[in-house]
Amino acid sequence: MPRIARMIVHDQKTVYHVISRTALDGFPLGDFEKEHLVELIKNLGKQYFAEILGFCVMGNHFHLLIRMFPDHHFSDDDLRKRYQAVFPGRELYDGQIPHFRNK
Repeated sequence: MPRIARMIVHDQKTVYHVISRTALDGFPLGDFEKEHLVELIKNLGKQYFAEILGFCVMGNHFHLLIRMFPDHHFSDDDLRKRYQAVFPGRELYDGQIPHFRNK
């Protein structure tokens, strides 16, 4: 049975509980994969308008508690700093900013 679509609030801070499960049998995530997933979560949280409040990585799924901020919460300079934190040595140009705000 499909679940009800998530309500997305664009103009205010919103907290979501996100779950991702695998359809694979057993526990496909070993220690190395779990550590890699945690690093991905941290890095992506730095780039996007998000604050990771908590997470739990299990053998076959994970949970995230994440606060999303509206795009107007950050200045263009904040956005550039977040981009460079994830992509060191690369620059975010003015023409690219609307694209990343929509992401």
